[in-house]
Parts: sequence; structure tokens; C-alpha cells
Amino acid sequence: MSDTIAEPTAALREELAALREELAQTRSLARRAADRGDIENLFSRYMYLHNAFQDERIIPLWVKEGTEGIRARYTNAGQYTTWESVTRYHRDRPSPVGKLILHATTTPVIEVAGDGETAKGVWLMAGTESGLTDPEVAKNSPDYMYSPGEVQGKKVWAHWVWCKYAIDFLRQDGEWKIWKFRCYELARAPFEENWVSFGEKNQDAFDLDLMYFGDDGKPVFMPPADEPVPSENHPYSPSTVQKLEPEPPVPHDTFADTFK
Repeated sequence: MSDTIAEPTAALREELAALREELAQTRSLARRAADRGDIENLFSRYMYLHNAFQDERIIPLWVKEGTEGIRARYTNAGQYTTWESVTRYHRDRPSPVGKLILHATTTPVIEVAGDGETAKGVWLMAGTESGLTDPEVAKNSPDYMYSPGEVQGKKVWAHWVWCKYAIDFLRQDGEWKIWKFRCYELARAPFEENWVSFGEKNQDAFDLDLMYFGDDGKPVFMPPADEPVPSENHPYSPSTVQKLEPEPPVPHDTFADTFK
């Protein structure tokens, strides 16, 4: 019996090549599925921390200091384009007595770029925001922002709120990080009022640089923006038509800046 091993036939070589290609495709698909899960967990973790006023713990979820192209945008008042100005939004955020934020994100569309280096995602958010405001502080805001009556001697604000998020992610040191962030407020309404009539009153609110209501309901404003917004977002109005913004991401090979 010969000790030599016969050369594989042409058919066997073709079958081996096909199996190698199938294995490579399976590995790529598994990697993209894992990436998608990691990205969805990342943004969900962001929202859990934000709901609990633990914003300092959100800072490590962002790309590291010095990363080119970092950006955040929350209102029409401007956008932030440095690591320091972006993370300032999450620093020293108070946890006021009586305040509740419950933002629940849903309907994600997430696409990982073919090169595996970046990803894009959009989400819808439906939630509530509420708290107590010292009557002296409340005098500086329109009455329609508040509910009738008082609790513990303070004015009550209790709002339904709906938003959209468009986020770009960057793989950095083997982990997914938030890279570019945009929030679109879609609509809000006090608990006692519908969003149609309130939308008529509240059209200018998204142009202001209000960041949040802090202790005793005192308004805290955004830090000065690094640059103007290239385009504006306007929440729901009974006088306008809805439009598809942002466009949900589609399969793509490399990064394109589509959430401007």
C-alpha cells in the first residue's frame, strides 16, 4: 500500500473553497449580530443611567477624549463638538427631590457598517418628566407648564414627552462607544392637556437652551454651544406636516455623516 496521500480532486477543492467562504460569511454575520446587540445594550444602558440621574456614569460610554468628529446636539440653540463640551452635559447633574424621568426607548433600527468600524442607529422614545417647583421659581414660567394645585406647597409639572434619537457609534479599543448624538423632541404635553393644543403654545421651546429643571424646579441652561446647528428641528405643531426625520439607516460599507 502506498504511503502517499492522493491529491484532492477538483470537485473536492471546490467544495472546500465553498465551505471556507460559507464559514467566513457565517463569522461575519455572527459578528454583526453581536455588534448590534452590543450597540442596543449601550444605548439602553445610557437611558437607564439617565433616568436615574447617574449621568456621570454615562461619560465613559462616549468615545475617549481627543476623538475626532465627536458631536452632540439637543436643541436648536447649538451643537457641541469637543469632548469637554459634550461631556459637560452629563457633569454635576442633580437628583432633585420629587423629580421623575422615565424615558423608554423603542423601535430601534441599527446598521453596522460593512467594515465593522462604525454603526448607526435611530430610536423612538416615549416617556414622562415631572417634578416640583418652588412657587417663586414657577413665576418665571408660563402657567400652562404646570398642573392645577400644589403638592407639599410646590407647583407640579408633569409632562408626557416623545422624542427621536439618531446616534453614530465608533468601535474604539474593541468596544462600541457613542460618537455623534442627536435628540429630536417630537412632542410633549402636560398630563392634563392634549399635545395638539399644547403644541400650538410651545413652538418656541426647542429653540431655547434649557437643559433641565434642577433643585426646586430651577431651570438650568445648556453651556455655550461650540457652533450653530446646521439645520433645525421643530416639534409637532397642528399647523405642520410630519416628515421622515431622521432617515433610518440602511446597509452601508463605511461611515457617512447622515444625521446632521
